[in-house]
Amino acid sequence: MSEALSPGQKSRGIIAFIERAGQKIPDPVVIFMFLFAVVLVLTSLIGGMQFDGGAVTHSIKNMLDTEHVRWLFDNALLQNWLAFGRGVLGVILIVMLAVGIAEHSGLLAALIKKVGLHISDRWLPYMVVFLGIMSSVASDAGYLVLIPLAGLLYAGLGKNPLIGMAAAFAGVSAGFSANLIPATPSDVILGVNARIFAESQGVPFTTASGEPLNPATMHYYFIVVSTIMLTLVGAWVTKRFVAPRLSAMSYELPDDLKLDDFKLTTQEQKGLRMAGLGLLAALLGIYLLATGPLAPYTNAAGQQVTPYLDNVILLISFVFVVVGLCYGVTTRKFTSLQDVVKAMVKQMNTMGYILVLTFFCYNFLAMLSYSGLGTYVTYLGATFLGSLGLQSFPVALIIGFILTTAFINLFVGGMTSKWMLLGPIFVPMLYQVNPNMTPDLVTAAYRVADSSTNIITPMMTYAGVVLAFMRKYKPELKFGDVISMMVPYSAAFLLMWTVVLVIFFAFGLPLGF
Repeated sequence: MSEALSPGQKSRGIIAFIERAGQKIPDPVVIFMFLFAVVLVLTSLIGGMQFDGGAVTHSIKNMLDTEHVRWLFDNALLQNWLAFGRGVLGVILIVMLAVGIAEHSGLLAALIKKVGLHISDRWLPYMVVFLGIMSSVASDAGYLVLIPLAGLLYAGLGKNPLIGMAAAFAGVSAGFSANLIPATPSDVILGVNARIFAESQGVPFTTASGEPLNPATMHYYFIVVSTIMLTLVGAWVTKRFVAPRLSAMSYELPDDLKLDDFKLTTQEQKGLRMAGLGLLAALLGIYLLATGPLAPYTNAAGQQVTPYLDNVILLISFVFVVVGLCYGVTTRKFTSLQDVVKAMVKQMNTMGYILVLTFFCYNFLAMLSYSGLGTYVTYLGATFLGSLGLQSFPVALIIGFILTTAFINLFVGGMTSKWMLLGPIFVPMLYQVNPNMTPDLVTAAYRVADSSTNIITPMMTYAGVVLAFMRKYKPELKFGDVISMMVPYSAAFLLMWTVVLVIFFAFGLPLGF
């Protein structure tokens, strides 16, 4: 008789299975090529189908019809690739230029040495995951700045850089909806739309006790607790699952990355001091801009505009340029403007794969949205959840909503687009089931679901970018390898975050103020 497997053996067996399955997953570029063809065929079969999306009736376009084929060709380059991805592609390019100056000046290597001399291995995973979660304040900067820096930090400490990058990726993406700072862009987007969904169906936009909800801060207590919980869980997953497995994996360091000696030279110490002064000067410049030309104002439509927040990525890039120049000039790494130009060009040489990937990715996502097929997938998920008959079990219904949305998130990216379809259905529906299931509770459940599975789907906007960063240390890495690396984070975050929300609901704790 065979012996029963221990929990540890079972978990290793599951991870081994995921790794084997991951090896079968092709490169994301190939995935998007295939999905592009699938959408063409599928829409030709169900084109013209209509379905009810709440207050709006949606229909699916046949993408092989003449007018839609023309749309594909007319929009493939400018509209679908460059315009559809302008919020991502432009950000990637400008940040890479700025980070290139800081990296090739030697500043980042010196900072890694400085940090490596003072930080304990015990606290390193906590710091990386926490900074990843907090980076959502700076929009997409966490993907483009923190994840590569975490790799450099672990490399400098003699550890596999992929460990740090995985922990940072988990914090940045799976923990996207948590933070210690209230009124982040995601808070406002979700909250304002939740109010619209509620009031349009006669649902009071209040707490269970009747207190009015503030769209920007209605989840603040919940996301603070979530930040602490996700930091602890993310660090535990890193130590328990990710680090032991990746420590046995081979990796290579780029030729220009020399972190063997952690002792800072006199010149490097002088460069860091000048970079510190440069940082103060850059922050002063940002303050003057934020209170001057980029200060908030009210436009002609009576709307509040915040130019400095709208341009936060450009301002962060400005900081990297200033401190990189200060360090590079002080250490004589940059002796002319031509050296700075070479640093930017060298950094942009790594963008080739990302440009190829984004062309196919953004064209696919644009067609998915234009055809209505993405909306239909979300509609099917909502219909499935409504058919489960959980109306008499509010906690089970919330859990079902979380799991359904998390599953949809694997196939349809975009926090706002899914919320615009699911919100109008579930905000009033769950309130009718139980008046304690207020709009803020349903929106919090959506936060949990939408964030937790971001790190295990190629549909996530920055999935290919993260893969490109990781390939710097392991060129043969496949996206399936990344998925197997990130599944423990995704599962742990989804489970524990759901538990936290259920505790808030069960004990009647306020989600925010």
